[in-house]
Amino acid sequence: MDPPSSVVKNTAPAVNAHTHLYSGLAPLGMPAGEPAPRDFLEILQKVWWRLDRALDERSLRAAARYYLNEALLQGTIGLVDHHESPRFIEGSLEVLADACQEMGVAAVLCYGASERNGGREEAEAGLAECRRFLADNDRPLVRGVVGLHASFTVGYDTLREAAELCREFDTVMHVHLAEDRADVEDARRRGWPGPLERLLHFDCLPPGSILAHGVHLTVDEVKECERRGLWLVQNPRSNENNAVGYPSALHASVKVALGTDGFPSDMAAEEAALMRIGREHGEDPRILRQRKPAGRRLLVERFGEDPHVLDHSRWERGREQALGRREAILEMAGSEARRLWARMDAEDGAV
Repeated sequence: MDPPSSVVKNTAPAVNAHTHLYSGLAPLGMPAGEPAPRDFLEILQKVWWRLDRALDERSLRAAARYYLNEALLQGTIGLVDHHESPRFIEGSLEVLADACQEMGVAAVLCYGASERNGGREEAEAGLAECRRFLADNDRPLVRGVVGLHASFTVGYDTLREAAELCREFDTVMHVHLAEDRADVEDARRRGWPGPLERLLHFDCLPPGSILAHGVHLTVDEVKECERRGLWLVQNPRSNENNAVGYPSALHASVKVALGTDGFPSDMAAEEAALMRIGREHGEDPRILRQRKPAGRRLLVERFGEDPHVLDHSRWERGREQALGRREAILEMAGSEARRLWARMDAEDGAV
């Protein structure tokens, strides 16, 4: 994870098409997994799932405010967030939404329902949080969608319930898809060619849905995503850091945006990583350069084609205010981070 930024980016504002506000405190000394994780699933189990289980209302608010304040300084005007805090589910999206509205960052929010800790009861609570937020949110700068963590952490009943929720609110899904081969292998064990086909079978992916990563999709699967109007989001720094592979099939769709997957919301740095890694894999740089601006189209689409969501003057005002409050937010973030690390240390990995 990158260290906190100390530079105000003088750049046209960008959109982060997939991130995790709950990881906002991670650059402030988050403890590493011990012993060192050996693969992607161990990274999740020993690091990120320990972190999300340790989150409470205070630490989540501090993480969101710190991440958003830095995002404004790094040139981000809007973001698409995927949230999980299994011991603080009800009301968690309110915390995130209040922070986004207060700081002037346009946002699309969801709770990523999962069965990985508490089975169906946990998934039902996650979807209930999506339902409540979709029904109640009236913030001008925030929209809600339905969320699932990933195909490999949910069962059939959860998929059916998530699909019904999308239909009920005429909205889309935000889900991790084929980030690591483990997701593909899990779908095959369940009798499907891959996680995309499994989610499609249960009608979980309405047009406009947001699929994070797609590292292990085939060209034909990516073409199918485009045909159905689905967005894919590449996260180069995260994929490289987690050693999950390179999404070489994404060139087959024009609906591919750029995200950071919880890394600081420096979209210039993310694009630089995209160009560097893409060159190493023989990608056409003209195609790669389309991914950062594609995030703006994705965000406007979710806000009903409202161009004001990307208002440059609002971002400039937000950036000026971010500079003024940065020291106080960093102080609070540091204090909450130390408390959160202690909670992580007490986490035994069993729920």
